[in-house]
Amino acid sequence: MKYIVLLSLALTILSCGVKVPYTTQIRDEFGLDTEEKMGKVQFFVSGTIYLDEEKRNDNQNTTQNGTLISSTSSSKESVIIPINTRCVFDGFGTKGELLVRFETGEEKVIPFATKEGGASTGKRFYFSPETTNSGSFVKYGSSRYKVRTNVTSDPRNVHLLVVKRRLDRSKRKERVVKGMKV
Repeated sequence: MKYIVLLSLALTILSCGVKVPYTTQIRDEFGLDTEEKMGKVQFFVSGTIYLDEEKRNDNQNTTQNGTLISSTSSSKESVIIPINTRCVFDGFGTKGELLVRFETGEEKVIPFATKEGGASTGKRFYFSPETTNSGSFVKYGSSRYKVRTNVTSDPRNVHLLVVKRRLDRSKRKERVVKGMKV
């Protein structure tokens, strides 16, 4: 009985795919060069992405009796995309980056592009269309969000993953020849 359980567990583990970084090598290996083919691939994100939006409204006014009034109002919104969240291909950006979608909505996409050089050549990393001294920013929906992650302080270290499964199928045909008599 113990062996049957171990055998079924081993088969279950072996039948599952492994999440690997989506690279140019995988793109070339599977011929993922059109939007139609890319739309059939399930992507995952390698780290948690936090999108933070803060709206501030500062007003300075003077009352009729000469009192200075300074009012400040702010609202915060955060979008959290957890590690291994599923996402789908939405299209190609103007600079060749992949635009992936985590939810429905107008312009709710995040860009991923390849980094130049280094050990991570070919992987699709988060691509920040706008980077300043105060951080990376992305337009998500109709708002502008500051991007941060749980991986490092640099959100550009988050990359796309795909599930890759290897199937080895082989057919074997065997027959026994009886020989010939004179």
